[in-house]
Amino acid sequence: MSKILITGAKGQLGTELAKLLPEAILTDVADLDITNTQAVNDFVSSHDVGTIINAAAYTAVDKCEDEEEFAFKINVDGPRNLAMTGAKIIHISTDYVFDGTGHLPYTEDDDPAPTSAYGRTKLAGEWQILDNAKIGVVIRTAWLYSPYGNNFVKTMRKLGSEKDELNVVVDQIGTPTYAADLAKAIVKIIPQMNEQNKGIYHFTNEGVCSWYDFATEIMAMSGLNCKVNAIPSSAYPTKAKRPHYSVLSKQKIKQTFGVEIEHWRKGLEQCLKRF
Repeated sequence: MSKILITGAKGQLGTELAKLLPEAILTDVADLDITNTQAVNDFVSSHDVGTIINAAAYTAVDKCEDEEEFAFKINVDGPRNLAMTGAKIIHISTDYVFDGTGHLPYTEDDDPAPTSAYGRTKLAGEWQILDNAKIGVVIRTAWLYSPYGNNFVKTMRKLGSEKDELNVVVDQIGTPTYAADLAKAIVKIIPQMNEQNKGIYHFTNEGVCSWYDFATEIMAMSGLNCKVNAIPSSAYPTKAKRPHYSVLSKQKIKQTFGVEIEHWRKGLEQCLKRF
């Protein structure tokens, strides 16, 4: 029986997927350089890989502005090499493909317009999957967190235990995504993939909030007595421009694959129980 390969297996999503797919082959950059076409082809054929979940990416959003060429290799050349192996592929993308000027949840049919190097490279990576994979699903997600790696939840809990108050932006609106919930959705999708449902899908948890709302909820659920102050993005400048509004519509993934999605507060609750 052909095997499942998880790239980026040491990341937040990869770690959650590995728990649900114990038979999968796990690789990180040290085991497989996805930017090397020959290495990818050799690995996939020698390990009898039938399905690839590509959770590998260059995700340092601000560093991407200075290292776009390097990010391009990982976020564009990598997905192309994986897609061209002929294996079924699930590829993880991002809300950063949108400019964030909308005010209604973005659907898969809305025109992307990335405003950052990260967004540009991730969008180009999506095209490689759609152009080169026979059976391929691109999943755009946002605001990912888990008990592993570096993420907003862990940062807030650390700062919340050290400080009396914190400033967090209130004018960037989206939806947090618990990596374990996304991993469950991916596992449900894999056996249903075919040539007819190839395409782009959105997955985050349900609900809408600002980073300020999210931080406030993290403090409350963690029992931390840290005051969160709402500030505008202009008071916290970053190298890469963030989308002001990047709520994603999940109708398509729910209708096509029967995926059930929890509210972001429920996801946060589940995650915090694991700390």
